[in-house]
Amino acid sequence: MKKQFSTSWKSSRQPRKQRKYLANAPLHLKKKIMSANLSKELRKKYGKRNIPLRKGDSVRIMRGKFKKKTGKITAVYTKKMKVEVEGMQIKKQDGSKANVKFKPSFLQITELSLEDRKRNESLARQKNKTEEENRELEENRSSVIDLKKNAS
Repeated sequence: MKKQFSTSWKSSRQPRKQRKYLANAPLHLKKKIMSANLSKELRKKYGKRNIPLRKGDSVRIMRGKFKKKTGKITAVYTKKMKVEVEGMQIKKQDGSKANVKFKPSFLQITELSLEDRKRNESLARQKNKTEEENRELEENRSSVIDLKKNAS
């Protein structure tokens, strides 16, 4: 297998190839891959299922020792594909404390940091897009119902 990242690679059932794809991916793709799913309220509000993590987002931990705890993201390591959450620390053998790094898939976003203008614009764009799609679906349903009534 080649060491370079392949843009033509589609998918594989083999976990080793999936891991290799992620490990060799360029940073602009890793950033996108580092997404966490949104809480039910945020899903309804923004019409999206997941969003890339950012410093300042509030998250709930869904897996591991710190399950069901919440905190703010203090650091995002795109190269390692890990995230640090405020207040989540373990005690090391020598007595010192170390921050725990989480995989993005173990987290759920409960509150978004909306300080960035570009992020706000993309969320608004997505929300408008989903509203239009929902409107079209409703129109199609109502026309199908009308056709059935007329046929009867």
